[in-house]
Amino acid sequence: MAEESNRGQRKPYGSVSRVAMRNEFRNLRLKQLDRALEPFREAGKNPRPQKGWLRAIREALGISASEVARTLKTSRQLPVQLEKAEAEDRITLKSLRAAAIALGCDLVYALVPKTNTLEALVEDRARAQIKKHALGVEHSMALEDQAVGRVDEAVELETKRQLTKRGLR
Repeated sequence: MAEESNRGQRKPYGSVSRVAMRNEFRNLRLKQLDRALEPFREAGKNPRPQKGWLRAIREALGISASEVARTLKTSRQLPVQLEKAEAEDRITLKSLRAAAIALGCDLVYALVPKTNTLEALVEDRARAQIKKHALGVEHSMALEDQAVGRVDEAVELETKRQLTKRGLR
């Protein structure tokens, strides 16, 4: 049954805790983002042209830098400066978007996990944190001649426990 006081407010039997709801929402969001990132995974495997997408597309379309400048309503040097900035990873998204529009393109970007999915990234991060902690404990215990060994086994068990607690396994 629920308690009367608001301070130590208890939930009625059968209700879901706030932490469980937060984890469920986070996991749902994680899965939604993983699905949304699916089309970008393959694109992330293709390298950017050496001189950047702006120049590669402009040249492939046969458009001069002056023509892009007219579309952008800027100086003739700006498109060349933007191409150079993109090739050197210094361009802003705002500038890249404007140049893309001037070339008749859309700017599409995403952050794609190197581990293939966000869920795998969460698991890898959890495992790394747990291993760091376990190695610290193991080192301290070794100094006291109490080391247990089998750190990798303990890390995998704790990782599985943490992910289960979060609702990912």
